[in-house]
Amino acid sequence: MNIQEMRDPYSAAPFEPFEIVPPNGTLIPVDHPDFIAFSRDYRMLHFYPLRGGTWHIDIKLIPRVDVPPRNSSPKPKKRK
Repeated sequence: MNIQEMRDPYSAAPFEPFEIVPPNGTLIPVDHPDFIAFSRDYRMLHFYPLRGGTWHIDIKLIPRVDVPPRNSSPKPKKRK
């Protein structure tokens, strides 16, 4: 994967949650852009999950990022 493929969902406006699939196949949900950071040279991705800990992943080793399709139609509002 190249850096642009990773930065596109990260910098999308409005932000949409997505999942990173690291080399071991585990799904890493990214619910907010504050949970990930890039190294200065944009080679490493640092992920900070809510349950604690840190993942450090070489971006070139990430096989894919799963971005759910955007909903083109807004949800209908409920009547009170």
